Amino acid sequence: MLFNFRKLSIILIFLNLCFGFSFFSNAQRNETDKPNVILIMADDLGFETLGCNGGESYQTPRLDKLAKEGMRFENCFSTPLCTPSRVQIMTGKYNFRNYIGFGLLDSNEKTFGHYFQEAGYKTCIAGKWQLYGNARQQELAGGRTGTLPKDAGFDQYCLWQVKDRGTRYKNPTVEIEGKGLQTYEDGYGPDVFVDYIESFIEENKNQPFFVYFPMCLTHDPFVPTPNSAEFDGFDSQSKTNDPQYFGEMVNYMDQSVGRLVDKINALGLGENTLVLFIGDNGTDRDVTSQWKGKSIKGNKGFTTDAGTHVPFIASWPGTIEAGSINPNLIDFTDFLPSLLDISGQKEIKKKIQIDGKSFYPQLLGRKGKGREWVFCHYDPNWGKFEPSRYVQNTKWKLYGSGEIYNLEVDPEEKNPLSKSELPPKGKSVISEFAQVLEKLQ
Repeated sequence: MLFNFRKLSIILIFLNLCFGFSFFSNAQRNETDKPNVILIMADDLGFETLGCNGGESYQTPRLDKLAKEGMRFENCFSTPLCTPSRVQIMTGKYNFRNYIGFGLLDSNEKTFGHYFQEAGYKTCIAGKWQLYGNARQQELAGGRTGTLPKDAGFDQYCLWQVKDRGTRYKNPTVEIEGKGLQTYEDGYGPDVFVDYIESFIEENKNQPFFVYFPMCLTHDPFVPTPNSAEFDGFDSQSKTNDPQYFGEMVNYMDQSVGRLVDKINALGLGENTLVLFIGDNGTDRDVTSQWKGKSIKGNKGFTTDAGTHVPFIASWPGTIEAGSINPNLIDFTDFLPSLLDISGQKEIKKKIQIDGKSFYPQLLGRKGKGREWVFCHYDPNWGKFEPSRYVQNTKWKLYGSGEIYNLEVDPEEKNPLSKSELPPKGKSVISEFAQVLEKLQ
């Protein structure tokens, strides 16, 4: 019995040492290795749409599962409109520094694609581009053109609306690196993009890669998906734009995310791949959703909570604690500095203009001071939307015009307050916000 006890003790000590070494190795991997990164951005998808965020109208099982296995952020804010958000997230700068017009990315700007290339990553983008501009957009920008995907730091691409528009859903016309324009008769754009990304991952599974997937879903036109019996007989040239299809488009978007997660796991890349999922702005104004027993009307293009509060999920098995809920403020300028940290380029942040604050330590569960406010310079140059500037946290909001709102009781911003009405703490916060507005211009 004594011999067996000693033998068992030795085995247990050996296993403990192995486990400790394994844990140490994983900790070292987090700091020194270069993980793959997949950044997925849904189009016109507000916070209220996902089940994991309390949404009650749509089926999003794969994203709900991704949140359960990773970290769900409760307070991520975009700009109210697509191009300003895309320019901001790609460059890490507020729009007053580099936004030249709707549908345009300044060709002088360096993006996260460039930085990943410099870090030794293979880069890929698939989905919606809309950053080169058409003749009218270029004219409004003083004759300046935007940027093509190769010039924005992407080795490979499969994109809708680089120069030619075409359709994005059924019978899509896309531009593919090395092949030019391709039309997929009876195909479905979101499937074409996912197929392309899967092939890219397969080809580059033995080296670090960065995938940026700015989806076309769930932007209008609201039309049938392949999950619908109506899809086969649907005319892609029709003028259909019916919000009744929004729910199945949300579900198909969710399936597309699931496909990519399944591909990563099938290749054994799960623990070395960070998946980030966000929306680019609030839901379309023609869509009303149920959220925690309330009706939320989308407010894309406008600066209220329903126009700027977007979902954000981060999954990195073995690194991000499963089931984490992060209440901290996140701004779209925060993504570039975070990605620089993740790709091992922390020192670069000291040499370039970045307005964001890295959330990378938060992914690792480290304590630290988060953001105290989010700033937005909104000059859409599109539609009838009015320019504005504002600073906010989860409770208070101050516009450059002087309007003050208590977001906890007035999320639709119907009742502006005067500073004299505020409690002492509120007055202090608004005074700080005024200083931010004064500084950032």
